[in-house]
Amino acid sequence: MPSYAGAARFLLLNVLSFYGNPSTADAASASPVSGWRSDLDWAALSSKLSSSASLIDTSFDNYGEECIPEFFEPSPSNYALIDQPSGMCLPHMLLGWEMGWIRPSENGHLDQTYEQIYQDLLVNPPAESDDWGSDPTNPSLNLPSKVLFPVVASDVVAAVNFAKEHGLEISVKNSGHSYQGASSKKDTLLLNMSRYTHYAPTGITDCDASILDNTVADDLNNQPCLLSLAKNKSSTIRVGGGENFDMVYKAIKAANEERGYKYHSVAGNAGTVSPMGWTWQGGLGGATAGRLYGLGVDQVVQVEMVLPNGVHVKFGPTEWEDASADGFTVPRTKVVSGVCRSNPDEHDEEKWIWERCPEDFDIDFNDLWFAIRGGGGGTWGVVTSVLLQLHDYLPYTPYIFNIPPTEECTAITTQFAEFKAKYMSAPSLLNVTKEHSFACGSPDALPVIHCYGEEDFMQAWTRFLDLNNMTEHLGCLDKVELEYEGVMQSPKGFAEMVLAKFSIDRFPGKIPDLPPPSPVSQLYAQVLVSQSWLDESEENIKTVMEIAEGDEFAPYNAFGGASASASDQANSLSQAHRDAAFMLSIGLSTADDEANFWGNIFPKMFDVSDKTNFPPVFGSNHAGFLLTGPLKEDWTKPCPREWTFEERREKCISFQEAIYGTKRLAKLEAIKKAVDPHFIFNCTLCVGNNLPEASKSQDEKDDESSPAEPEPLSGNPSGASSVSSFAAVIFATSAGEHASRIALAMRREEKSEDEVAIMKFEEFLIRGCMIPEGICFQYEYVGMLGS
Repeated sequence: MPSYAGAARFLLLNVLSFYGNPSTADAASASPVSGWRSDLDWAALSSKLSSSASLIDTSFDNYGEECIPEFFEPSPSNYALIDQPSGMCLPHMLLGWEMGWIRPSENGHLDQTYEQIYQDLLVNPPAESDDWGSDPTNPSLNLPSKVLFPVVASDVVAAVNFAKEHGLEISVKNSGHSYQGASSKKDTLLLNMSRYTHYAPTGITDCDASILDNTVADDLNNQPCLLSLAKNKSSTIRVGGGENFDMVYKAIKAANEERGYKYHSVAGNAGTVSPMGWTWQGGLGGATAGRLYGLGVDQVVQVEMVLPNGVHVKFGPTEWEDASADGFTVPRTKVVSGVCRSNPDEHDEEKWIWERCPEDFDIDFNDLWFAIRGGGGGTWGVVTSVLLQLHDYLPYTPYIFNIPPTEECTAITTQFAEFKAKYMSAPSLLNVTKEHSFACGSPDALPVIHCYGEEDFMQAWTRFLDLNNMTEHLGCLDKVELEYEGVMQSPKGFAEMVLAKFSIDRFPGKIPDLPPPSPVSQLYAQVLVSQSWLDESEENIKTVMEIAEGDEFAPYNAFGGASASASDQANSLSQAHRDAAFMLSIGLSTADDEANFWGNIFPKMFDVSDKTNFPPVFGSNHAGFLLTGPLKEDWTKPCPREWTFEERREKCISFQEAIYGTKRLAKLEAIKKAVDPHFIFNCTLCVGNNLPEASKSQDEKDDESSPAEPEPLSGNPSGASSVSSFAAVIFATSAGEHASRIALAMRREEKSEDEVAIMKFEEFLIRGCMIPEGICFQYEYVGMLGS
């Protein structure tokens, strides 16, 4: 068996020996008229941009020199990837190739099989991998050759109109966090939003309750506050299309310190994750009181974006009604209205004019509000800013289990997992109220529990231990505390805690990004386990625990409570998200795993009585690019691995249908055709990407614009040797969920039971953790595997 950690170190030496300390001064050409599609008048586009915007040519060399070496830094960070001058970097290295697969293909791997990619990525990387990975003419490369860094909305308007005129596709990137690779695509104009105007530092608005009886203004300026007040909330924050949660957290922290702690935001767990992706996929607030305040889609009060028709719009609910009688904690949206900017070429925002949209504007804002909130990012247009709901501040109490690991506490990992699962999803079994349960949450793979307001997590743990005669293990669960004016007490908030405990040496003062960059992306997805199914019997809870055995921290506890009740009933997030108790990693990596899930588990967990409506099964935020549903003709049979991807696309439930369900996906696809009939925004595995019209429309656009012969990504094959030894890198890391287990299995040989138990606990931490006093980021633990 090969040494995976040793292979990673060997690859690192190859990278460093070739590049040394490469300069990025010449990383990308600033010329807007050369390179890809040189037949087009790029200078005309450049002339319409603001003075700070940048339109550049890029090449495979940029990816090799700027992006790939970061994956083999001792402490790799997405912050470093985001800041690279070409704007091409991705959090997962192999997503620079279609399907994260470097095997050459002229048609996006349609004629190749699932079994081939499984073997190439996870079992036996072929000897040709080195050559494929260093070849700038490899047809599987999926990198843009032209990148625009917009700064103001008029830059985005100019780019979309240029693309519309010339039949181009547009890809959109903020931080690039997408397991499916939605933010990178070849033969597109990439809009990298990282330099776009920042609104968050000054974007908090306190709403005046005296306006509550006012009508919505024609320009919608008071709409966010009227909606917030109707929800019994009093503040919002505006976030720009290029900002990430690091910026949001720090803006709220600064405001709290200045004004007295009064604000709270439901947000992502990682600083480099952006509201511009996280929110539109659903948005899981496992660390930030999402079970009290709802999912990410529920935080949106107004959206500003540039649509595929080139029109700059803002929109949000303007009529709503009380829905408390139906169990909802927020009003039901009845009407969504929008306005269009009548001076789209104006760069100065203070001079923007918002007016009623023209008569020929045929976009239904009700449909757009529904689609964008849950239907994913990158496919409906370019979001330039969003107004998010802020909530009243609540005291924050984080707990940690078994950090640093000890033999004594590791021995009760299974029991703690049982306790945690019951506290979150079956609290009555612990004599815990639902209100106290919903006050706590915990992202997957993290033995950290984040509680807000009134909760009794430690008290319940004490009772659990007492009932099970395990009181000697009380100290395995600790409360995280920080020193304030010489007194140890709970942190003021999530941001305060992670900044104090996990500040990154390379990027001091930044909210940590998790997981850190990895060569291979997440491959599969997590199942939305229904609360009602769990409630049917304790046997179902035991079934889930058995599924998760050996993976005790896998359940993603961001569901229940307000994840169901905080919906405005006008969003496209699947009902499975609303009904879920938690999201669970259920093994789908082997053929036996797939057969067991679809044949035995799936029919019990989900309603399969309507054979015309496949139910939503998977969570959208963490869906990987190999996710596929079962056979269309028999939902209890997995999609055969020996089939080509073309056969699988024709005969199996698609990635999109497995997430949204048949009926909801059909509605989203109809809206997609209305909003973007020419599929200018056609990102990988996004809504509409699998429709025949998506590929057909591009062919038609190519015919209409008569482009020059497609040009390969430029670059010297020898100049891309940072991707040499691809077999080594594929074996070295496989999205954490495979490599860590393989390497740990190697270490378990000739180990005592106690040693194996501790290493098993380490395995949970490898998949990404953020733990006080442990500092066990994924890359540090992976580095230990070969020791």
